[in-house]
Amino acid sequence: MAIRKIARMGTPVLRKKARELSPAEITSPEIRTLIQDMFDTLNDYDGIGLAAPQVFESLALAIIHYPQDEEPKIIFNPKITVLDETLQGYWEGCLSIPELRGYVERPRKVRIDYLDQRAKPQSITVEGFPATVFQHELDHLFGVLYVDRVKNVLGGTLLSFTEEYARYHLSDEQGEDSSEQLDD
Repeated sequence: MAIRKIARMGTPVLRKKARELSPAEITSPEIRTLIQDMFDTLNDYDGIGLAAPQVFESLALAIIHYPQDEEPKIIFNPKITVLDETLQGYWEGCLSIPELRGYVERPRKVRIDYLDQRAKPQSITVEGFPATVFQHELDHLFGVLYVDRVKNVLGGTLLSFTEEYARYHLSDEQGEDSSEQLDD
């Protein structure tokens, strides 16, 4: 279909709460086209997730397709419930904030209630790295960017350019699979 331009940090659409969609809108040809465009864009940018606001559409829609997932997830109008408040941290990146990574701690286990592309209610429980991926993507639907969740930004130790992250921090991650990196 089409590869869309990615909205970068500073673009107002990234800071707005996205509008929820009706079942009729979810199943419309326009939204099917948008979903295909989002997958084309995600693949072109080599990401694992993309929210509609990132392609200048203030709609409560996100797609997630991380390597361990057989089927990509298409999520409309999500509600997140924290099931385990234990924090886990990963160095996150974002297509809307190119060339930066930030260390973010998020709840370890969450449940996402949402509508699928047929406008049918679904629920998924995710933990570990997938929980971080879902929380990161769904934050976009509420006007939140991962940099809002980085602590100690003034100290500079938890925010890094991608090149320096790879050089100085990637090998320092102990007890984590360093292949699990979040680039939405």
